[in-house]
Amino acid sequence: MPELPEVEIVKQSLDNKIKFQRIIKVLVRNRNLRFKIPKSFEFFLKDKKINKISRKSKYLIFHLNNKTFFIMHLGMSGTVHLISKKNNYKNTNTSFYGFPNLPIKHNHVSIYFEKYHFIYNDPRRFGFIKIAKSKKDLSSFFINIGPEPQNKKFTINYISNYFKNKKKNIKGFLLDQKFVSGIGNIYANEILYHCKIDPIKKVKNLQKSEIKKIKYFSKFVLKNAIKKGGSSIRDFKNIKGQNGSYQDEFKVYNREKLNCLKKDCYGKIKKKFISNRSTFFCNSCQK
Repeated sequence: MPELPEVEIVKQSLDNKIKFQRIIKVLVRNRNLRFKIPKSFEFFLKDKKINKISRKSKYLIFHLNNKTFFIMHLGMSGTVHLISKKNNYKNTNTSFYGFPNLPIKHNHVSIYFEKYHFIYNDPRRFGFIKIAKSKKDLSSFFINIGPEPQNKKFTINYISNYFKNKKKNIKGFLLDQKFVSGIGNIYANEILYHCKIDPIKKVKNLQKSEIKKIKYFSKFVLKNAIKKGGSSIRDFKNIKGQNGSYQDEFKVYNREKLNCLKKDCYGKIKKKFISNRSTFFCNSCQK
């Protein structure tokens, strides 16, 4: 599943390409995603212009010129493809965890602009598209989403109060979108490595110095991943067809049995399953 940095890269890319473009036609081939696409969706979009594309957590938000919105989440296997008339619609410019060419199957939604053809593909159909008819509807949709690590609300006091008397482990909390939004399994592993915190440590046992590290490195890791264009796991590409490179910075993720990269640490990277998620950590410096 794409995490905040990858969704941010696609947001930037799409905003650069289809911002201010008018929607000429909408074609829905399959409405049965995680939530059923309403029958009014085509009419809702037709002849509207994209004022901008923004992102909240792992969601893409398309702002229309009549002050309405539609929200897109890519789920486990959703991919966004943008192809242009210049190459006769043969190749895509962007894809999440897929091939650089447009897939033949599972192209559920197509949105046509004058110069581009936007396609949502999702074999497993865990992604979805939602309509928001006003800013109030948009705010209501995100009411249970926690602050992102970059948000001013993600403070030491906020984290400390949220953790107070809680027994759940810290890895579980970093994946809890009600606590902090945008972090997925890959970046949770990397954040805890930088913090030198054992993923199974209960949050009620964290010291204030460790909470400060969680705040700092949550922001640090995601910011660096965005700068590197995201992590290219299974062929993630941006709108220009370029790979993200943050996977070259991984300290623990997918490094099972390899040496810890910290200076003067002689530990090994171990793997265990926490809440059915692969968890990588150093058996020496993460305590």
